[in-house]
Amino acid sequence: MGVPFRTIVVYVDGSEGALSAIMYAILLAKQNQARLVAAAVVNTKALGELVRAGIFVDVEREEYQRDLQSDSERYLRHAERLAKQKDVPIETVKLEGTVNVEMMNLLKDRHADLFVLGGVSDVRSRREELASETDRMMRVAPCPVLVVRDDEDIWEAFESQGV
Repeated sequence: MGVPFRTIVVYVDGSEGALSAIMYAILLAKQNQARLVAAAVVNTKALGELVRAGIFVDVEREEYQRDLQSDSERYLRHAERLAKQKDVPIETVKLEGTVNVEMMNLLKDRHADLFVLGGVSDVRSRREELASETDRMMRVAPCPVLVVRDDEDIWEAFESQGV
């Protein structure tokens, strides 16, 4: 059968669930000697919708987009630091566009064997479920998806693994 995972892609968005997903993906990559790719997406589609709805004017959109880009870069640098702690090579990718579309394209482009996501947030309505980026990414992923839910256990496992 061979190595089950050659390329693991993890989505980072700054949430605690995404942080657990990064740590878990690093441990999986190390265990399987897999290539690890961390990706963040600046959701320009949502920004455009906010402008069309009159919530933002163009100037505010540009400022908010710069903030989102800066945040994405910070999340990816943190993923790099965590991977370095475990001596795991990592490729970081910052994308812009519709989150689920950009991630699907990246998964295909990198020939991902596994897509790792942070836990799905509590959904209060069917509408929120349909609008959830995480839910959309799970639905369109062209490879198996691992949803990381158990934050405390993963943090402990990450800290206990030798460097």
